Amino acid sequence: MDLFEYFPLQKLSKLINLIHISKTIILNITAFMSYNFQQVACLWKAYKQQFVKESSFATYLMLCNKYILPCFGTGYLPQEQSVQDFITKMLDRGFALKTVKDVVLVLKMIVRYGEKLGAWSAVSYAFHYPAQMERPRQVQTLSPAHTKKLLKHLGANLSSKNLGLLICIFTGLRIGEICGLQWKDVDLRAGVIRVNKTVQRIYLADGSLRRYYLSVGTPKTLSSVREIPLPARVCAVLKPIKRDMQPENYLLSGCPLPLEPRTYRDYYHRLLKELGLPRLRFHALRHSFATRCIDSRCDYKTVSSILGHASIATTMNLYVHPDLSQKRKCVERVAKGWV
Repeated sequence: MDLFEYFPLQKLSKLINLIHISKTIILNITAFMSYNFQQVACLWKAYKQQFVKESSFATYLMLCNKYILPCFGTGYLPQEQSVQDFITKMLDRGFALKTVKDVVLVLKMIVRYGEKLGAWSAVSYAFHYPAQMERPRQVQTLSPAHTKKLLKHLGANLSSKNLGLLICIFTGLRIGEICGLQWKDVDLRAGVIRVNKTVQRIYLADGSLRRYYLSVGTPKTLSSVREIPLPARVCAVLKPIKRDMQPENYLLSGCPLPLEPRTYRDYYHRLLKELGLPRLRFHALRHSFATRCIDSRCDYKTVSSILGHASIATTMNLYVHPDLSQKRKCVERVAKGWV
């Protein structure tokens, strides 16, 4: 007997819908029985490790194991309100807003992966963060007087480590980039250095696994692979030194193995203390270079390219802060045009 003859069309439609509903319920029940949040997170880690840089994976791992799993690991799909409460508690405990958002980003990635596995149905979260906590990012810079004092010392004491600081002052290199610079990357004929590596100290902690290792990899972003012109005064300093160096040797260590960023950072802080200069982060050298570029009226796109920023917006947001005198000049120019 034909199915359509036995069931009227309306009843057949209801039966099909009922079958679909039943199938969805059974699949969801099976999925929830098969995976809890911790199991999904474990599978997500193995999946994610294939596609991101070592440093990014180490960060994801730390955020997941330290903050997310202790709170949500024993349950299934985290509900929106429970995550919102989690956000509020982290902020109340004094965590930076960026840290909290990074944690939530990792949590969302795990949830999305759970959806792909069929562990739970698709969910759309809408979280709220206190607007007043969004503060302008402040950058540390060396004053012109302090920079001159540092340059004077570096020029009179040309060691490999001091040579690296000299290059950073005039190019704005990140600490991982200067640690990854080899002599073959220094092209004095063209008057440029080629940035194509970064050195990082990676810490992996997952279950019983605890280990540190030094990683030499590609720079932070694609735009971070770049050529940076060297001032003539820096080329003059480098030229006689490079003659005696092997191309494969690293500039800071003088051998085929790179200097660890933490070791170089410690050296930098000891030097600042020795010279009586304020204790600033190593990144302050980069900020100082960028600030001098902006103050010297270099165009923003060029500065962004030298720094290796992925977007000119990053350069603008960090270093372009018009003061009252600049604003006054702006409105006066407009006013003159109307007279």
